[in-house]
Amino acid sequence: MILLIVIAGYAAACLLLFAAQRSFIYFPPQTPSVLAPRTSTLAVPGAQVKVSERPRQGNKAVIYLGGNAEDVSASLPLLDSAFPDHALYLMHYRGYAGSSGKPTEKALVSDALALFDQVRGGHSDIVVIGRSLGTGVAVQVAALRPVSRLVLVTPFDSLGALAARQFPFFPVRWLLQDKYESWRHAPRVTAPTLLIVAGQDEIIPVRSSTQLFSRFASGVATINIIDGAGHNGISESPAYIPALQWAK
Repeated sequence: MILLIVIAGYAAACLLLFAAQRSFIYFPPQTPSVLAPRTSTLAVPGAQVKVSERPRQGNKAVIYLGGNAEDVSASLPLLDSAFPDHALYLMHYRGYAGSSGKPTEKALVSDALALFDQVRGGHSDIVVIGRSLGTGVAVQVAALRPVSRLVLVTPFDSLGALAARQFPFFPVRWLLQDKYESWRHAPRVTAPTLLIVAGQDEIIPVRSSTQLFSRFASGVATINIIDGAGHNGISESPAYIPALQWAK
């Protein structure tokens, strides 16, 4: 009887984890902290997705895909400094500040592809930058579209591997709906790629980033480990903007 109670309790915990899993992945900010020079709305099936923009004439553009709790508008000043000659497009995920709908891996990747296709109408040289969760979106975009250069900031090989570290007593790899298995998509990326890794990342182990690095075809990717930087503080490192400017 005790064993049956334990099994039933464990099964109930698994069911709860399955039902609530996206609340552990996505933490949408509701208010942008920086007023963008211009905003636009990307009409996609089932949602209206906000895009913060810093316009520039010419063929160069940057598409930025942020982290799971990131207000991407806060990255505008930094990206403006790193890419003064590029038009900037920062996508607010579904359910995040200014965007409707609910975030899922399938939806975010589909939206990012739609944004790329729209941006490509005015710019032929497009850099895609993903940070943290956004690296899982960015690598899929680069595998499916003619990205000029790809930058992955604090990237991981798969969300399932990270979740297994957080919930070691649960079969999270089976329970996960949004897997973000970047290692599956990396071999199809042909654009020059830079992985920017925080040397003291407390959320995504350096090993996860280096495992992803090993999945790219020979000569496609390089890796830059910023010593002393943590996961959330990497953008405050003096080495961060120079690292991003590799993509110019």
